[in-house]
Amino acid sequence: MELIDGNAIAKAIIEELGEAVSQLNGSLPCIAVIRVGEDPASVSYVRKKVKTAEKIGMRSRLHVIPEGTTRDELFAVIDQLNADPEVHGILVQAPLPGDLDEVEAFNRVAPEKDVDGLGVVNMGKLVQEDPAGFAACTPSGVIELITRSGVEIGGKHVVIVGRSLLVGKSAALLFLRKGKEGNATVTVCHSRTKDLPSITRQADILVAAIGKPNFVTKDMVKPGAVVLDVGINRVDDATAKNGYRLVGDVEFSSVAEISSHITPVPGGVGPMTVAMLMKNTLKAYRQLNNPS
Repeated sequence: MELIDGNAIAKAIIEELGEAVSQLNGSLPCIAVIRVGEDPASVSYVRKKVKTAEKIGMRSRLHVIPEGTTRDELFAVIDQLNADPEVHGILVQAPLPGDLDEVEAFNRVAPEKDVDGLGVVNMGKLVQEDPAGFAACTPSGVIELITRSGVEIGGKHVVIVGRSLLVGKSAALLFLRKGKEGNATVTVCHSRTKDLPSITRQADILVAAIGKPNFVTKDMVKPGAVVLDVGINRVDDATAKNGYRLVGDVEFSSVAEISSHITPVPGGVGPMTVAMLMKNTLKAYRQLNNPS
């Protein structure tokens, strides 16, 4: 079994981006992050994104809007950033509190600055395999982890457990693309799938993104499969300092015994999301400064 080290691969990508940014002339790439409210997880994620941008040499802007803000107030901030030529990428941190609609917010971001890749235009570009589009960061990170670990994707049967906009749907489209990072046969499973274990056992590459701790067990995995665990769940642990520990959607210890490659939680897919966000921001900067 080979452990896929997301921290090490993300670090390599961040170093590559830092080198690329250091070679730029003129203004630097800038990502604007919008956070609504004070959700502790969102605060932590946003802090990580801002620090990573600074490490690479990019500029960042953080817009914190109080919980209880209206749809129009949120849209006004997004519109201001859409119109600002000094901003190249915009991220609306999810989840949004209250009645704010995440999909509406994603679609309000100008497509050319939608570095999270979740707006309708960029999802459509992904379907059409338009290289100018932006793909969602977490599934893009999954692809990078696989390819940088020397695993061939073409011709493999990929089974994705979970059909969310954020991961499952985008991951399926990425694996289906023509080219060396695609050409897979893809099956997407979800909560209504019948006899799920019989399907997951067919996977050469299994992506777990269902949001249930330790859901994928050893009996659901084909020996020699590549297992990518996208889940990150808090479970109570009286022995831990803060009273909980983080686990994935995969029962790691047992599945690791039979898989050829597997990602840990934490330290697997998670660090890649931020790295791919920065990669998309540099891409947006280049496209906005050199429109075809």
